[in-house]
Amino acid sequence: MKDISKTNTKNSVKHVLFGSLIGTTIEFFDFYIYANAAVLVFPQLFFPSSDTTMATLQSLATFSIAFLSRPLGSAFFGHYGDKIGRKFTLVAALLTMGISTVTIGFLPSYASIGIAAPLLLMLCRFGQGVGLGGEWGGAVLLAIENAPPHKRAWYGMFPQLGAPIGLLLSGGTFLILTDTMTNEDFMDYGWRIPFIGSSLLVLVGFYIRLKITETPAFENSKAEQQEVKIPFFTLLKSYKNQLVFGTFAAVTAFLVFYLMTVFTLSWATSDLGYSKRDFLLIQLFSVLFFAFFIPVSALLADKIGRRKMLIVATIAIGIFGFSFSYFLNSGSTVLVVFFLCTGMSLMGLTYGPLGTFLSELFPTSVRYSGASLTFNLAGILGAAFAPMIAIYLASTYSLTYVGFYLTLAACISLFALLVISKEEHKF
Repeated sequence: MKDISKTNTKNSVKHVLFGSLIGTTIEFFDFYIYANAAVLVFPQLFFPSSDTTMATLQSLATFSIAFLSRPLGSAFFGHYGDKIGRKFTLVAALLTMGISTVTIGFLPSYASIGIAAPLLLMLCRFGQGVGLGGEWGGAVLLAIENAPPHKRAWYGMFPQLGAPIGLLLSGGTFLILTDTMTNEDFMDYGWRIPFIGSSLLVLVGFYIRLKITETPAFENSKAEQQEVKIPFFTLLKSYKNQLVFGTFAAVTAFLVFYLMTVFTLSWATSDLGYSKRDFLLIQLFSVLFFAFFIPVSALLADKIGRRKMLIVATIAIGIFGFSFSYFLNSGSTVLVVFFLCTGMSLMGLTYGPLGTFLSELFPTSVRYSGASLTFNLAGILGAAFAPMIAIYLASTYSLTYVGFYLTLAACISLFALLVISKEEHKF
């Protein structure tokens, strides 16, 4: 096969990397504004209850729906991404996510239409999951299938940067709104602004995605007639090892992230006495460490290997799990800030090379489906119910058990990384 890194003249490096980054930034912005609202808004407006903990748990249950629907998006968009190309699929996934998010901004509350309100909210959250399930894998492939072999992790980290950037944008938006509006106005209409406003970002992403041409790896695969009839069935038949252990390898990345964001926001504002504003500021500061260590981990992964980088990060996360109670129960804001910054730094170290690692497990003909499914199945195991499980463990036992929960997940991921079958596939 000819060296695609030298023959691709259709997409400039800048165009490819910005195209992969802008899409995931928009998708994760949409995804995270729901996470913020699930803690700060939805318990009061969509799940009224005399028990605030129960209302929060019900709201977080809708948060988990997107993780359950993400594998469906992976299978659906992955099928067409492997059959007809990355470009069309990325545009369709972006629109699916965008329409679902904007619709949430127009939903009436429980007080207006009763039980139909949370049901419609769940439907929109389902759509968000389907869209993101199709977006992530395609964005990563857009980057790494245009990358030179010695820079795949570096190229592959650009779509990963969409996560911290999207989180900064969503958290910053909620912070500005809560600072500039009364609580009554915010709960009445202010929370809707980021959902509806995301339509502008979707239009920008839609325009950029339309200008990108197909990846050379996919074009070469089509030219050599490597296409498979049904990618999903091929994965189950020939790549079960990669699917299963790739999924478990990615579980810890999801868990550490949602413990550092959704769980800590809920716990700190309900049990540790922090105001929502103060803790959002702490979280946004910690996200800077997340963003910083993504490129650091990518550079290291290109030097020592993607699997070795993930093994080191996973061991560090497992050790970090033992610190939960000490830091969060310390009563010291300085220690809490240090705790969040450390957790987000570890998240960056494991998240940076993850997309490249999962993509390299599969050949071009099933890569979109394979990488997307492993990533999003890991989302179900590591994140779908993580905030609820963590709140239950902390409320029923103690914060120490939340840390044990993370350490156990890290042990599972470490085992998967050690035993997974990793063979080189052509790009």
